[in-house]
Amino acid sequence: MAETIIGLFKAEVINILGPWKSVGQVEWETLRWVDWFNTSRLLEPIGYITPNEAEVNFYAALNQTQNAA
Repeated sequence: MAETIIGLFKAEVINILGPWKSVGQVEWETLRWVDWFNTSRLLEPIGYITPNEAEVNFYAALNQTQNAA
């Protein structure tokens, strides 16, 4: 799975936004992409919502289940 993510990163960031003038530029764009990937991208398998929304929904459902018990 890591190889898939690395390939996706290279295709979306490294190859498109280059050429790079410094390591610092690559590090900054890496941080921006990781933040987007972990918080803002829409996930098709779970209904085109962001990971943040999915986490909120998960814990809300978990709390409802615990309250019912």
